[in-house]
Amino acid sequence: MTVHVSQDMTISDRLDHLVAEAPEEGVTLDWIMQHLNERAFGLFLLILALPCCIPFLYGIPQIVSLPLMFISAQIALGRRAPWLPVRLGAREVSKPGLVSLANRARPWLRRIEAISHPRLGVLTRAPADRLVGLALVLFSASIMVPLPATNTVPGFAVVVVAMGLLERDGILTLLGIVLGSAWIASLIFAGATLLSLIKAWLGV
Repeated sequence: MTVHVSQDMTISDRLDHLVAEAPEEGVTLDWIMQHLNERAFGLFLLILALPCCIPFLYGIPQIVSLPLMFISAQIALGRRAPWLPVRLGAREVSKPGLVSLANRARPWLRRIEAISHPRLGVLTRAPADRLVGLALVLFSASIMVPLPATNTVPGFAVVVVAMGLLERDGILTLLGIVLGSAWIASLIFAGATLLSLIKAWLGV
């Protein structure tokens, strides 16, 4: 069953509403997706990416990065509603984990909400949203890398993009893409530099 919420609700209020509806025994990713409204893509991206914003948190970002990449790929392919295969959809999230997530995210979401409003909407709908989906796939792949702090920046970039899609704010969406792209470029540069140093040290 889908939770019916007011269209005037802010994103942080929608997240609080979802947490309040969650049963005490916890929920699955399928449950979360089925309880979202017409903006399921943006809200699902937001919920998956929020844990990735926590610095030096290991395990959870790598768990959610695969469904995050899967959902991002669907945006790139032009799907109008998200879908998860059975194994990904069955992944569980505890009620205390959802509550903690909402409490951590609320102040940051409200700061973003305060500066966001509909503008440059062409960047948040078809066909431009397919390019946004491709960028999100890259950011999700970066989150999967099990290195220190590799999840925080791309996770925040996905959150900003998701907020942009939800608020129909093309400027916010573009800002998230620039942030995530800069992070990917820095990883590539650092990797190339390290490889050059190793080759020089080995005399290759």
